[in-house]
Amino acid sequence: MDVLVMLEDRPEHSTVLAHVNSVPSPLNSERPSRDVVTLFGDATPESLALALAAAVEAHREPGERPATIRHVALWPERGAVGDAAWRDDSTGRLVTNDLAIPFATLQQTAERLLVESGAAIRRLVAGLLMPDWPEGTRRAISFSLTPHAVLPAGAGARVDALLDSYRQADGIESDHDGD
Repeated sequence: MDVLVMLEDRPEHSTVLAHVNSVPSPLNSERPSRDVVTLFGDATPESLALALAAAVEAHREPGERPATIRHVALWPERGAVGDAAWRDDSTGRLVTNDLAIPFATLQQTAERLLVESGAAIRRLVAGLLMPDWPEGTRRAISFSLTPHAVLPAGAGARVDALLDSYRQADGIESDHDGD
């Protein structure tokens, strides 16, 4: 799961924590689909984990298809609310589905993400909050969340591959041959 995380000022008169939007890959392209997570206000590892949890849980919705476009907003205590749309393969008609993910579900998934990859999430937040971003530059960092992190809790998924991908993204390679 490719993710672009952006940091924006909180919209006026809104308590929304984040928006999660999916962008399917272009037709006949090898480029994967991407989720765009926009955090509003003060970014913390917990708020990023909740937003990532909304992206993960939205992918688990029934009827999930590769070319699905999702728009989800995340509110404290309310959860993630939005919709998904895709083209029906047989008729070509546009199909829509409302999404509502309870806050308790998001909290459980966020806690699991923090346990499994908390250090990487904290580094990502630190990167977004660095004071030396050029003025006027949109604060955005792209990364990949491996399938191990998006498997349901209790599936016995290991996060070694996830951590390896973060290490490679940071330019840190680890050799496990001597272990």
